[in-house]
Amino acid sequence: MIRRDALDQLPVRTALPALRAALDGPGSAVLCAPPGTGKTTLVPLDLAGLTGTGPKRRVLVAEPRRMAARAAARRMAWLLGEEVGSGAAPAQGWGPVGFTVRGERRAGPRTAVEVVTTGVLLQRLQRDPELAGVDVVVLDECHERHLDADTAAAFLLDVRETLRPELRLVAASATTDAEGWARLLGGAQGAAPVVEAAGVSHPVEVVWAPPERAVRPAHGTRVDPALLTHVAGVVRRALRERAGDVLCFLPGVGEIGRVAGELAGVDAEVLQVHGRAPAEVQDAVLAGGNGVRRVVLATSVAESSLTVPGVRVVVDSGLARVPRTDHARGLSALTTVRASRAAGRQRAGRAGRQAPGAVYRCWPEGEDGRLPAFPDPEIRVADLTAFALQAACWGDPAAGGLALLDAPPAGAMAAAREVLTAIGAVDGDGRATERGVRMARLGLHPRLARALLDGAQEAGVRRAAEVVALLSEEPPRAYGDDLAAAWRTAWRTARRGGDAYGARWRQEARRLVSAAGSGAGGGRGSGAALTEDAVAGLVAALAFPERVARARGAGSYLMASGTGAELAGARAGRGDRAGASGAGAGSGLRDAEWLAVAVADRPVAAASARVLLAAVIDEGTARAAAPALYASGEEVRWADGDVVARRVTRLGAIELAARPLSAPDPGLLRDAVVAGLRREGLGLLRWPEAGVALRQRMGFLHRELGAPWPDVSDAALLGCVEEWLGVELGRARRRADLERVDAGQALSRLLPWATGEAARFDELAPERIEVPSGSRVRVDYGGAQPVLAVKLQELFGLQESPRVAGGRVPVLVHLLSPAGRPAAVTADLASFWRDGYRSVRAELRGRYPKHPWPEDPSTAEPTRHTSARLRRG
Repeated sequence: MIRRDALDQLPVRTALPALRAALDGPGSAVLCAPPGTGKTTLVPLDLAGLTGTGPKRRVLVAEPRRMAARAAARRMAWLLGEEVGSGAAPAQGWGPVGFTVRGERRAGPRTAVEVVTTGVLLQRLQRDPELAGVDVVVLDECHERHLDADTAAAFLLDVRETLRPELRLVAASATTDAEGWARLLGGAQGAAPVVEAAGVSHPVEVVWAPPERAVRPAHGTRVDPALLTHVAGVVRRALRERAGDVLCFLPGVGEIGRVAGELAGVDAEVLQVHGRAPAEVQDAVLAGGNGVRRVVLATSVAESSLTVPGVRVVVDSGLARVPRTDHARGLSALTTVRASRAAGRQRAGRAGRQAPGAVYRCWPEGEDGRLPAFPDPEIRVADLTAFALQAACWGDPAAGGLALLDAPPAGAMAAAREVLTAIGAVDGDGRATERGVRMARLGLHPRLARALLDGAQEAGVRRAAEVVALLSEEPPRAYGDDLAAAWRTAWRTARRGGDAYGARWRQEARRLVSAAGSGAGGGRGSGAALTEDAVAGLVAALAFPERVARARGAGSYLMASGTGAELAGARAGRGDRAGASGAGAGSGLRDAEWLAVAVADRPVAAASARVLLAAVIDEGTARAAAPALYASGEEVRWADGDVVARRVTRLGAIELAARPLSAPDPGLLRDAVVAGLRREGLGLLRWPEAGVALRQRMGFLHRELGAPWPDVSDAALLGCVEEWLGVELGRARRRADLERVDAGQALSRLLPWATGEAARFDELAPERIEVPSGSRVRVDYGGAQPVLAVKLQELFGLQESPRVAGGRVPVLVHLLSPAGRPAAVTADLASFWRDGYRSVRAELRGRYPKHPWPEDPSTAEPTRHTSARLRRG
């Protein structure tokens, strides 16, 4: 019997007429309703006609998480006075409300409201784009901007435009970009209607509870244990200061376990809620307490979709775990970030769902305004390989025709297409191959789909499916870092029962065996010649070929991608958290020459990735898994200060074999020599005094006159090295050959011979200037102004300072004493004779009496000799 009292208490009921009108009119709408209003439960029931109003329709509700999908279906069934699937054996068909998640389906022909995950919805759209029999699709929690949800929305809008204009769409969320979604859903028709429902808002007091001492920022999957200890302390404080159950938000499973351990002994039941939690634990949390006070430690799954009865207090760590892709290192992983302000509002709202409450925020109030306003859409930051395959199977490889709130980044799409091409999922034009379509229908990441299909050929479908199931949901850290050992552990725990992960793993393995079918491989018993360790390594290598790695030191490896990797235990001595996780010196991976790295994270400050899960392989397996990375050829490069010429066989960045080349390719040799010159600089060449002077003169003319006189700075010369050093480069085979090159002789090739200006070089920048004594004195062009250093007596009779660059630039004259020491500096010789000479004469004539010191030097006879010699002459 329908629970009318419960339905009538849901605030969203006041928005139902406007929502029905929108769907009967334009056919799409954006529903904005605060948490707890009934948007996830009452709205689908009403649109399906199960509450006694409106026509009968079949409604599909898409939730971002399996836990939310199950919970929403159970709650809707309860409102109808039923249970999901109650009173109906499969032969008769399930009841009016059902759900489908990966590996589990409780829905049939009689089901009017089916709750699915967005991943399941994508699979269904690929198989049946028309969604035959479905009248309304509700995309719940669209504000979370999960990639699957954005993709599903784009596909549904394409279906409405081309195949089924009568299909009705609702984008529902508590907090969302309503205008953006309205424009997207409305398309060419204009913005879709936005229907808002007011909620019953109970006040929530904000209590700022930052740590007393600074904690290290989270990076990768690492969270400072001091912060977790503080969060546990805040939970204890909340239990003392407030009534009701406590809901504590933490970023991941590991942090939940750590805080649960620190809450041992509290006077409350401590429950852990996350995507891996057993179904009975999830059900117990959502069913409410039985008079026993509870502390619920949860990840972001509890932010929305789910109502946790009895919660009056929220403790927010302020952290969230989100997918990120590091294209430079070739790693995709979850990373810990500061939760957005929108997420903080969602979390705080959990304390006021049923009565006034409080939220304890574990960060300073002053930091709150600096937090991001909304979480980053996954499409901007996540690995897009699965998205690119979905788009290719949909018939739009570039995703250019899809209606998306945010376009996929071009670089991430290019990287995704490279992966898909390498595994045979798309052709050269990016279109999905038959193999790619099959991969997309397995409900796996394309990498894992490749590992299942190809691994089954060698190891049998059952064993390949079991290892892939381990990789599709990373096993608990307690299983260790050895994939083969984790496989054996999963089998033991699955047989014993009582382990939630083991049960899910076995269920997923069975699903994959069924999904792959006999065409994937030899089936049960095939590949028996391979050991479990070999099968684990083969499957991991097939999934992540660029992560096959070869040892290069104790616990240190080089992956084919070029990224370094270390076993977690190799950092134990440096205080790394993972070093104490049981993967240290006792790891079965420690002495392996080759590894297939399945899971690695990317600490921000570390030079290498950290291996969290891997399998031992041999070189043959590595080469078989990564044929596209295998290459053999001549390698001529500049290394360690000289040319190295070898024939090298490589697997990506890993060098397998090398032998010297006696006759390397001339082009490669030339490139290597140029690279060495550019790396080590022009000092590698021989620069005689004349060459240095030539370069200084050319540089002076470029600086003063510009073109056509060339720039001869280091950067300019290295940029045009082929132009002026081409002949010598063609003969050079090693460093010693470069060291013999006369750089000055080669540099003269850059003089502007073609324009004829080179003939004026000695005129404009003379190497020497003849002074009145008859001496030809060298000009120094090495400074900011040309310098002529000459004995004072040799310039007697010269009225003006010499000038160069066609008379534009005066030469700076360094007047020297008879002993060749500086006596004066001037760029205006006439002024010096008139004003400065007297003081120099007075100072030096007594020191050098044998040299002439006339009263009027401007009319005196210049000389290189003493006065006595002049008289004899």
